[in-house]
Amino acid sequence: MRLILPFLLLASTAFAQHLGFDRNEYPGDGNLAALRLTFEFTGYWLNIPPGAKSNTWTSKRKLVEKAGLGFVVLYNGKTYKQLKGAEAEEPGSADGLAAATVAKKEGFPAGTIIFLDQEEGGRLFPEQKEYVYAWVDAVIANGYRAGVYCSGIPVKEQDTGENITTAEDIKSSAGPREISYFVAQDSCPPSPGCSLKPPAASDSGISFADLWQYVQSPRRPEQTNSCAQTYAADGNCYPPNMKVHVDLNTATSADPSHGRRAVEQ
Repeated sequence: MRLILPFLLLASTAFAQHLGFDRNEYPGDGNLAALRLTFEFTGYWLNIPPGAKSNTWTSKRKLVEKAGLGFVVLYNGKTYKQLKGAEAEEPGSADGLAAATVAKKEGFPAGTIIFLDQEEGGRLFPEQKEYVYAWVDAVIANGYRAGVYCSGIPVKEQDTGENITTAEDIKSSAGPREISYFVAQDSCPPSPGCSLKPPAASDSGISFADLWQYVQSPRRPEQTNSCAQTYAADGNCYPPNMKVHVDLNTATSADPSHGRRAVEQ
C-alpha cells in the first residue's frame, strides 16, 4: 500500500483537467474575484479581438494575475482576405514581432506561449500557412513560445471527400516547429455543451490538443442543437450567479500559456 498510494496520486494529478474561460471583452475589474470561484484561467488578448473595435484587456495583466487566474495569451491574426495573392511571410513575421513586443510590454515573461487566433477553418490556403509559420518563427525568435488557436471541426473536402481539420492541417506541415494547439470544437458531441465539468482536451477529437474551447457564446445552433438545453435561454453560457457570458475552455494546466510572474506588490 505504501508503494501504490503515491502512484495513484501522481496519476490523478497527471490527468487533471482545468476549467477556463475566454471572451473578447474584458469582464471588468469587479468581476475577477467572482470568476475565479469557477475558473482557473482566462484568455488574454494582446491586440484587438475579432469583431471588436478596441482591446479592453490592455494593461489588465497584473489585476488578472492577482485575482489568481492563469492565462491563455491570444493574438488576433490576419484573415485569408487580407493575405490572398500576397507574399505572406513578411506580414507573418511583422505580426509575430508585434505579438512578442506587446507581450513583453504587458509584462508576460519570456517563454510565455502566445496563441495566434486563426479563425478560418478547413484546409488552409498556401498564403495562410506561410503567414502562420512566419508568425510562429518570429514569436520564437523573440523569446516566446508559439501556439495556434484553430478549428478542430472536421470539414469534408469536395474534391477528395477527405475529412480535414485545421489543427491537423497545420501540424502536418509544421516541420520541426514546436507549436501548442488550442482547438475550437463546439459541436455536441463531442462537446458536452455549457457544462462546468471540464472534459479532457483530447476528447475534442484532436489527440494533440493542449486546450479545447468546447463552448462558444452565443451558441451556434447548427453545432449545438443536441445540447441546447445546457445554455441559457438567450443562447449564452454563464458562470453561476453571474451575467457575464463566456466561452468555456479545458486544459491540462491551470496556466496554459505559462504567463504568470510572481505577483507584484
